[in-house]
Amino acid sequence: MKRKFRLRKSTDFKRVRRLGKSYAHPFVVLVVHPNELESTRFGVSAGRSVGNAVLRNRAKRRIREAIRPRIGEIQPGWDLIFLARKSIHEAGSPELQTAIDRLLRRAGVLKGNNVN
Repeated sequence: MKRKFRLRKSTDFKRVRRLGKSYAHPFVVLVVHPNELESTRFGVSAGRSVGNAVLRNRAKRRIREAIRPRIGEIQPGWDLIFLARKSIHEAGSPELQTAIDRLLRRAGVLKGNNVN
């Protein structure tokens, strides 16, 4: 995922976590909040409960890879944070892709969806 699409600042993560609306799935949690920009930014996080550093980094890479094909389908003007859950390691790539698609649909951030 290109850097221009990433949330990088801690203050941005905190703002989205505090003010955003969350949508849960057994593998991933999605937190969305509108931004004042003409683009959508993504953040990916994995806490210590996901595992050691190797497992956390693997989980984040898998989430980023599942988001990549959907970037063009997401409406501009959103900040999205994906939080990995411990059970993400049990999911195959198609299952993770399906989970992320469902979360994006539920959040209403895909083009053609009604925004909550």
